[in-house]
Amino acid sequence: MQLIDWIILSVTLIFIVAYGALKTRGSKNVEEYILGSNETPWWTVGLSVMATQASAITFLSTPGQAYHDGMGFVQFYFGMPLAMVVICITFIPIYHRLKVFTAYEFLEQRFDVKTRTLASILFMIQRGLGTGLTIYAPAIILSSLLGWNLNIMNLVIGIMVIIYTVSGGTRAVNVTQKQQMFVIMGGMIITFFIILSYLPDELSFNNALHIAGANDKLNVLEFSLDPEKRYTIWSGLAGGLFLFLSYFGTDQSQVQRYLSGKSIRESQMGLIMNGLLKVPMQFFILLIGVMVFVFFQFHSAPLHFNPNNTQIINSSQYKSDYNELEKKLEVLAVEKEEISMLYVNQLNQDYDNKELHNRMIALNTREKDLRDQAKDLISKVDKSAETNDKDYVFLYFILNFLPKGMIGLLLAVIISAAMSSSASGLNALASTTAIDIYKRNVKGEKSEKHFVNAAKIFTLFWGIIAILFACIGTMFENLIQLVNIIGSIFYGTVLGIFLVAFYIKYIRAEAIFWGALICQATVVYIWKIDIVSFLWLNVIGAVLTITLSAIIQIFLNNASSKAEKV
Repeated sequence: MQLIDWIILSVTLIFIVAYGALKTRGSKNVEEYILGSNETPWWTVGLSVMATQASAITFLSTPGQAYHDGMGFVQFYFGMPLAMVVICITFIPIYHRLKVFTAYEFLEQRFDVKTRTLASILFMIQRGLGTGLTIYAPAIILSSLLGWNLNIMNLVIGIMVIIYTVSGGTRAVNVTQKQQMFVIMGGMIITFFIILSYLPDELSFNNALHIAGANDKLNVLEFSLDPEKRYTIWSGLAGGLFLFLSYFGTDQSQVQRYLSGKSIRESQMGLIMNGLLKVPMQFFILLIGVMVFVFFQFHSAPLHFNPNNTQIINSSQYKSDYNELEKKLEVLAVEKEEISMLYVNQLNQDYDNKELHNRMIALNTREKDLRDQAKDLISKVDKSAETNDKDYVFLYFILNFLPKGMIGLLLAVIISAAMSSSASGLNALASTTAIDIYKRNVKGEKSEKHFVNAAKIFTLFWGIIAILFACIGTMFENLIQLVNIIGSIFYGTVLGIFLVAFYIKYIRAEAIFWGALICQATVVYIWKIDIVSFLWLNVIGAVLTITLSAIIQIFLNNASSKAEKV
């Protein structure tokens, strides 16, 4: 990195932290600290909702996901617009009418305190883990870049987030997320056009898409009915619908964003904005990853993208074997470039050569085999090493090919995204702990200032927990999938509780409590034996919670009837 990169990175991050802390300090009561005094306009609600979901993991992992597996991941978001409509019609009016601070307050009014506490605890488990990951992801970037200790980077990023989140609560999160979203989208758009400018002069954007398509990177829709296939249109519509209903409708990190809206209509418009823009935004980020793939058809790519693993292998007895694989990849890269240019030339002549297409597929297969052999060597040196390098693809491109200044901007993009989602997570965790656990159980009369201070202390507490989890967290597949897997394990059960609360009036507190507990244990078991794609866990959790609670309620009713007769 050059001096200009450090200046851009430092100024951007310092401005966001200082602006958030100074602009919003001095909250006088709980409503101001947790709900931002209900003064947030709809477009700020929309940006805040988008920024909360679009963590650093989105911008770090998604391009790498597309580089390796293509555009199919976008199907994950197909259920979101439908979920936004349901939440706008059902969830938002009820939350506003009841004037709740958290989504879980409603559950006590509908059921009882133990059901409210159960839902709160399930939320805190998965959001606490998720927030730790949103800190861990950018820490990987900076530790790889600077050679600094990963735990130190976790600490630095966590402290930056804690400073303004403790200071200003929800208002600080909202106002900083506006700046963060502008930095994020501006940086990604600029990067996209830089990638296109790096492609050969004779290669148009349309031809680049043809090359990506010939390499099976543009397969957006998958109609397979195989439940083990991770991303299909069916898992996206069904599993995605349930996941996003739970995430946006019951996860306090999102609920708190639109509860701060000026009115029901402003909150609804903010969520609809998110529903309309999120899928195109995710498509665009995946497309950047696909363009990085096309870029590396004409430029040398490393055998393995994770520099830490490369260093490990080059210091081991397998160094010569690894270097031999690198030489084979270099020869393969020359052949790939030649075949790709031949393919483009024939496209320009309106002639699609199936033989060239098949050769491109064969070359990709050979490349994958070389990369798999490299991973096997890394595993021999260090069995605990994570050999999946998807999360490092975009990072490698940023550090090695972007011009001066853009490296600093892109790192600011990724770290800003981390700060936005981490701040929302800490803010929501603190609110839930303060309102649903502490306030509900504290003895005696306490002042508004007391609960504001309690919320600040809980923000600090959860910040420390998130940093600790980031320090002990290890990579699993790739980060964006891990975050969604963690959410899917818990979201279905919580959504089932809320769906019963909204729509099935005859089910009472005892039945839903035990139904949810049994369901959660079952979902964890299903995930552990790995018999379905994680997206289906959302459907299973919601449906099983409803079904079990209905059955238990029937038994309770029958038992009650028998007791009355006796």
